[in-house]
Amino acid sequence: MVKMLILVILLSFMLMSALAASQAEKDRFTRLPGAAEDMPSHSYSGYLDISKEKSIHYVFVESESDPEKDPVMIWFNGGPGCSSMMGFLQEHGPMVIDDGSKKVVRNPHPWNKRANMIYLESPAGVGFSTHVEKDKVVYTDEQVAVDALKALTMWYERFPKFGWSK
Repeated sequence: MVKMLILVILLSFMLMSALAASQAEKDRFTRLPGAAEDMPSHSYSGYLDISKEKSIHYVFVESESDPEKDPVMIWFNGGPGCSSMMGFLQEHGPMVIDDGSKKVVRNPHPWNKRANMIYLESPAGVGFSTHVEKDKVVYTDEQVAVDALKALTMWYERFPKFGWSK
């Protein structure tokens, strides 16, 4: 009986890992609109549904050096007024759009040169992150922290090779 329970747990974990990995591949993109070249490393953009009402948008770009060994850095631009896409597309992402330009160009000094970067659009309702009941949105430090923890937990489930211990 115990062996059967362990087997069921192992199979469930394997199935969840396979589903998470397939979702990660669905989120993968190779080029930004308007860019003349492909992303320099594996890149992903998607949603983490942290509740029935809230979905947190993320962009993840793997390190250009050694994704398996390099650290994972998480970037929050700071809301509720500023999307993390500012950091990704104008400050330190692998591809940037300079002020006054419409061209997407390679950033000579991206932070993902030696780090895996997660750009998390938080809180829900900022940037591409969504909140179903916009008129009931309340931003408190505590709620934003709880939501960010939920989103990051889901992100690590989707990308288990970058596990919490790394």
